[in-house]
Amino acid sequence: MKKSFLYLGILLLAIVGLAGCSGGDDDEASADGGNGDKDYELKFGLVAGNQQVEYKAVEKLADYVNEESDGQLTIKIYPNSQLGDDRAMLEQLQEGTLDMTQAEGGRFGIWVPRASLLGLPYVVDDFEQLKAAIHNTEYGKGLLSELEEEHNWKIVASSYNGTRQTTSNRAIKSLDDMEGLKLRVPEADTLLDYAKFTGASPTPMAFTEVYTALQTNAVDGEENPLTTIDAQKFYEVQDYLALTNHVVNDNEYVVSTKTLEKLPDDLKQILIDGIEMAAEEHTNMVKKQEEELVSKFEDEGVTVTEPDLEEFKKAVSEAYPKYLEEIGDGAEDYLKQIQEAK
Repeated sequence: MKKSFLYLGILLLAIVGLAGCSGGDDDEASADGGNGDKDYELKFGLVAGNQQVEYKAVEKLADYVNEESDGQLTIKIYPNSQLGDDRAMLEQLQEGTLDMTQAEGGRFGIWVPRASLLGLPYVVDDFEQLKAAIHNTEYGKGLLSELEEEHNWKIVASSYNGTRQTTSNRAIKSLDDMEGLKLRVPEADTLLDYAKFTGASPTPMAFTEVYTALQTNAVDGEENPLTTIDAQKFYEVQDYLALTNHVVNDNEYVVSTKTLEKLPDDLKQILIDGIEMAAEEHTNMVKKQEEELVSKFEDEGVTVTEPDLEEFKKAVSEAYPKYLEEIGDGAEDYLKQIQEAK
């Protein structure tokens, strides 16, 4: 009887040992990047609504990763600031409670002051120069590394989100025409300074209030990319559009490093490839719309002017020193790198 119990115990130990070996092999496969049958659903938070280019580009991203991963990687989109504004969503990425969002490069200046240079009026001429400043210069590469290593934000790709123009209830043919113009601007230092240093009267207000304020002449004008002017129908309550080209808007596709760390290598690559594709589509859609919108506005009765931008640039450059002072050492070199980026 004792021998029977002994044999039974040895048999049970052998079974447990085999099971343990099997589990160890599975863990090792997972660590090596194997994903087995596990599915991943990622959350993409947006300020933009579902009729805007930002949303449409992310829809293309969601379709791409779903198809390329055979449904193993999916993306759920949360538009219309459902998860908060861009700052709140970036903070959620830091914590790992949100996987992806979009933000302008200059917005990171809240946490890393030198990033604010990317949003200065007239700091670059076009998106290609801005993209080069972010990805090709020592300034940009250092910024990207700091955002990733210290803040858990991986900027995977940059897209073009339009160039800001100025609409008004009177013609703007020169810098002098800006004098005393009650110009609605967002609560952002760089845009407040655009109004202030061109001689306008900066008037911050909520975006949702702008149409009515223009309609009732509570403000004389506003500034936004052409696509926004179209989407919000500001051309219905403004008679003039000045192509002031004062800020080139980028839209950075940002992924939480915590999200990338949890994804197997093959799905991570699918996600990165998808984001690069979506950013390119994003840029193409905005450029196509901009090419068509000036004519549309003219057809709607809007008078389009093209003021001499050199006097605008000279006036706004007087705002630069305070940003350079805030950044401190190296600021002038950073600015030079951006302005000379190729």
